[in-house]
Amino acid sequence: MNLSSRPSIAVIILNYNGQHWLSAFLAGVVEHSHEWASVWVADNGSTDASFQVVEKQGQAKWLDLGKNHGFAQGYNLAIERIEADYVVLLNSDVEIRSSWLPPLVDFMESNADYAACQPKIKAQRQPSHFEYAGASGGYIDAVGFPYCRGRVFYTTEEDLGQYDSPADIHWASGCCLFIRRTAYLNAGGLDADFFAHMEEIDLCWRLLAQGFRLAAVPASVVYHVGGGTLAQSAPKKTFLNVRNNLMMLAKNMPGSHFLWVFPFRLILDGLGSLRFLKERGGISHVWAVIKAHWAFYALLPSTLKKRKAIAHKRADFLSPFLLVHRYFLQGKKTYAQLHKSKN
Repeated sequence: MNLSSRPSIAVIILNYNGQHWLSAFLAGVVEHSHEWASVWVADNGSTDASFQVVEKQGQAKWLDLGKNHGFAQGYNLAIERIEADYVVLLNSDVEIRSSWLPPLVDFMESNADYAACQPKIKAQRQPSHFEYAGASGGYIDAVGFPYCRGRVFYTTEEDLGQYDSPADIHWASGCCLFIRRTAYLNAGGLDADFFAHMEEIDLCWRLLAQGFRLAAVPASVVYHVGGGTLAQSAPKKTFLNVRNNLMMLAKNMPGSHFLWVFPFRLILDGLGSLRFLKERGGISHVWAVIKAHWAFYALLPSTLKKRKAIAHKRADFLSPFLLVHRYFLQGKKTYAQLHKSKN
């Protein structure tokens, strides 16, 4: 692709007091992106020295959002203000080690029916393995539990090239989401009520319902630290994951599907919270699950209003099995085992 025919791309790093991550990784992002894209740091009202880090780096642009709007609304505001054909939502704790944009651009430019894609996401601290937040593409089971090619619940696989082929997926990771800006805006962007976690899956569900497709493009590789903003062990993360997953289902599932899924999920969430009792600090996580359900009910009226605004609702693309059954009872710990194939 020659320079004159290249689309415009904006790589947007949403930042809140992320001085440490910007110091560690921003230079690499700029080095391996500047020939293809502008690099922006959209700041959610940081009080640390983030601005000084960006100013010293020199080539990245600074967008001051004034206050902490959360992940979802922060990106909505940034993408409204930054014009480009494609935008990349890139976490501040992602390391870029080589040319990563060309495979993503080539795929999207060659496939107009795809709204978004993601690279292969590997663990920055254990590069031989996939990383939790996206791995080699995301999927959703019959009752709304997300999993990935390369990560099922908390089992992350070693990357042996088993998922190196491009593939249609159900959701692309928010830690590195390459998306057409018009598709993002026309779909309504990320749901600000989610604040953080699951919001990219909700957006991807709406894009699928509009007839778009989504892809994993493993020829592009990035390295994600994970937990850079909120640790995996934090009760708040448990709260957001449970509440937001229920909100996502209430918004996007057809009524006939949701009517049986919702009571079943209540049982599964209750049983699932019991495993926290075996862990140190487990009571705080059980309490987080309880509070998440209360918060879901409190937000249900506004969630149902959003549901009405979604013209089409789909569940036909969901994987036709219960992830908890295959994982915990049948011992199937990998994507290939779940699907009985190696694609």
